[in-house]
Amino acid sequence: MKRVLIVLTVFLSLLPKHNHAQDKGAVAAGAIGALAAIGAGVAAVEQMKERAELTATEWLLANNPELTGFSLKTMDFEGKKLKDMSDVSVITFKIQEFVPADDPKLDGKKQVLLGFTSHGWINEYGIDFNKIKWFLIDKSEWTKMMTSYVQVASGEWENTHVAETLAHGKIVNKGVKVKSKMAIPFYKLSGDMYVVTDYSEDMKFIYNERSLGIFLKATQDLVQIKRGSLIELHEFFFEEG
Repeated sequence: MKRVLIVLTVFLSLLPKHNHAQDKGAVAAGAIGALAAIGAGVAAVEQMKERAELTATEWLLANNPELTGFSLKTMDFEGKKLKDMSDVSVITFKIQEFVPADDPKLDGKKQVLLGFTSHGWINEYGIDFNKIKWFLIDKSEWTKMMTSYVQVASGEWENTHVAETLAHGKIVNKGVKVKSKMAIPFYKLSGDMYVVTDYSEDMKFIYNERSLGIFLKATQDLVQIKRGSLIELHEFFFEEG
């Protein structure tokens, strides 16, 4: 909300100097009304983020009773507009364990919780969490997933080579780089071309330029994880700490 007030102040300072106070008042009132709507949208997204984090935490506690200390942060709501939220196909949460203590260090096991959304997951009443399918992934499973994804995206089928490259490299738009050198380039495809691999009993992976498509067999939904999200998640698992 502080950002909204700053934007309002700047906006009003840039208004043209009308000769009539009535014109000034009308323009200012319109600006305030528009920015109030923006503020309401920001508040609504923040409320949805908090609700999503609460539901993810509840799911994690119910399905992982052994956890005694962890941090859970949402990735996908940052910078989103309210009208864009219905287009989100995967809600991603970063999870890291820690040992309970005063001023604890966040240095324990890392996991990612993926919440795959279905059509209508956001409606006039808010979020319908019954339309979200959850998958909890650790570093080992993430490596297997990314190995399969890189293989289908590049045609490099040597498992050990791909896994080692991923461990020391970085996923970028055009492939996997190691120390700024392209180690495994991805296929160049047009927007209507897809390459498919059967990953598990739950998923198929679909490579299309600039995204990872995941076909959920249970719901027959095809969802996409943006390459930027892949890069961020991979760095989360393989960065130090």
